[in-house]
Amino acid sequence: MSPVLAGVLQLLALTAALGLAHVPLGNHMARVYSSPRHLRVEKWIYKGIGADPDTEMRWPAYLRGVLAFSLAGVLFLYLLQRLQGVLPGSLGFASIDPDQAFNTAASFVANTNWQSYYGEQAMGHVVQTAGLAVQNFVSAAVGIAVAVALVRGFARSRTGELGNFWADLVRGVVRVLVPIAAVGAVILVACGVIQNFSGIHEVGQFLGAPQQWNGGAVASQEVIKELGTNGGGYFNANSAHPFENPTPFTNLFEIFLILLIPVALTRTFGVMTGSVRQGYAILGTMAAIWAGFVALMMWTEFAHHGPALQAAGGAMEGKELRFGIGGSSLFAVTTTLTSTGAVDSFHSSYTGLGGGITMLGMMLGEIAPGGVGSGLYGMLVMAVVAVFIAGLMVGRTPEYLGKKIGTREIKFAACYILITPALVLVFTAAAMALPTPGDSMTNSGAHGFSEILYAYTSASNNNGSAFAGLNADTQWFNSTLGLAMLLGRFVPMVFVLALAGSLARQQPVPATAGTLRTEKPLFAGLLAGAVLIITGLTYFPALALGPLAEGLA
Repeated sequence: MSPVLAGVLQLLALTAALGLAHVPLGNHMARVYSSPRHLRVEKWIYKGIGADPDTEMRWPAYLRGVLAFSLAGVLFLYLLQRLQGVLPGSLGFASIDPDQAFNTAASFVANTNWQSYYGEQAMGHVVQTAGLAVQNFVSAAVGIAVAVALVRGFARSRTGELGNFWADLVRGVVRVLVPIAAVGAVILVACGVIQNFSGIHEVGQFLGAPQQWNGGAVASQEVIKELGTNGGGYFNANSAHPFENPTPFTNLFEIFLILLIPVALTRTFGVMTGSVRQGYAILGTMAAIWAGFVALMMWTEFAHHGPALQAAGGAMEGKELRFGIGGSSLFAVTTTLTSTGAVDSFHSSYTGLGGGITMLGMMLGEIAPGGVGSGLYGMLVMAVVAVFIAGLMVGRTPEYLGKKIGTREIKFAACYILITPALVLVFTAAAMALPTPGDSMTNSGAHGFSEILYAYTSASNNNGSAFAGLNADTQWFNSTLGLAMLLGRFVPMVFVLALAGSLARQQPVPATAGTLRTEKPLFAGLLAGAVLIITGLTYFPALALGPLAEGLA
C-alpha cells in the first residue's frame, strides 16, 4: 500500500468514526447541560465545595466562578510542584524551580499544557496524577462550561441568567469526561500504552552508559490529554513516545479523541438552540477548514522535492516510521487546529510551508473544530462577526439565531478577536528585540524567528505544542509564556460571557424574507472566508518573515 493511500484511508476511517459519534454524544451533552436533576455524586461534590447548583448566575457571577476556580487551581498546582521534593511517590525528583512551577501551573490550568521540562526527568507520580492529570479534566470542563453559557445566551431571551458555573463544571467532569476517559484508557492499555506506578529502573546500556526509565499512570493521563484537548505528555517525546502512542491504531484513536467532543458540541449547540441545522452549518465550516488544512499539509510533506525525500516517499525528517507522513500530517493538523498541543512528530522538522500550516492553524484561533468548548465559542464569535459583515453588505440590521447583533455585541466580538493576536505579536516582538531571549534559538534566520513566533502563538492560543529547537526553560520564557497563557485563556472568556449575557437579555426578533439564512451553505462559506481573511490580515506579515520566507527560499 502506498503511503498516500494509507493516509487517505486513515482520513476516511477517522471521518466515519466521528460521524457515528456526532449525534449520540452531542445529544447526550445537550441533556447533561439542560437537565434539572443532579446525580448523587454531584450532590456530594456541591456540598463539599459549598455551592448551590440551582442558583442561576448572570455573566459577572459566572465569570467570577471561572476565575476563582482557575486561580485556586494555579495556586494548588504551583504549591504541589514546589513541595515535590518532600512528597512521597516523587521518584526522588527535586522540587520545581519557581519560574518553571509558575509556567507549568499556568499552562495546565489554562488548558495549554506547554511543557518546558522533561516529564520523565522532572515530575514524579504525585505531581503527574494528583496535579497535572486532574487539571486536564477540570480545565477542559471549564472550557465546555463557558461554551454552554454562550449557547444559553443564544437560546434564552429576556433574562441575563446563563446557568450555574459550578453545576456545569461538575457535570462536565462527572457525566462527560470521566466516562469517556475510562473507556478510552482501557482501550489504550489494551493496545500497549503503559499504566503503572513503577519507579526508576535500568533498561540496558547505550554506548557503555546505563539507561534508566520510569513508568507511570500513562494511559489514564494520555486519554484525557487528548479528549480534553490538553496535550501535555507524560514523557518529553509526547505522543511520539512508544509508551504513550505505540501503534498506528493508537495514533488514529488519539486523533479521534482530540476531535470527538469539539465535533459533538456543534450538535449540542443545535439541539440547545432548537435548530439542529444551525449546528450542521457550524460543523460544516469547521470540517471544510480542517479538511483543507489536512490536504495542504499532506501535499507539502509528500510532494517535497529532493532525491532523498523522494526516495523516502516524502519529508520523513522528524516523523515516526510507525506513523508515516499520512498519520503524522493528520495528527499535526488536528492538534494545531484544536487547543491540544500533543505531537507525534516534530513540527520544526516539517517543510517550511508545512511548519507554517501548523502555525496558521493556531492563529485561526483553533476553531476548526477547536478546543473542547473554546472551539465552539470561538466559532460562534466569528459567526457574529460574519453576520455583521453580511448586514453591512446588504444594508440590514444583522441578526443571528433571532438575536440582533448591535454595537455592544460587535464590540465584545472584536475585543475577543484582537486580544490573542496582540499577545502573540507583542511578545514575539519583545523577544526578538531584547538580546537575551534570542540566545535560546537553535537556528538563525527565518527558521529561528519561527521558533519564537510559534512559541508565543502556541501559548497565547492555549495550544501548548512546541516547534522544537527553542530552549524555553529560561526565566524570560517561563514567565512571559506563562503570562501569555493565562491572558490568552481568561481574557477572551470575559468577552464571551459578556456577549452571552447581552444576547440572553434580548427579545428574539421574528425571521422575515430579508433575514440571512445562517443555516445555509452560503453563510458557511461566508463564515469560513471571514475566519481566513481576518486571520490572514492579522498574521501575514509575521508569517512572511518566518515560514513563508523559509518555504519559498
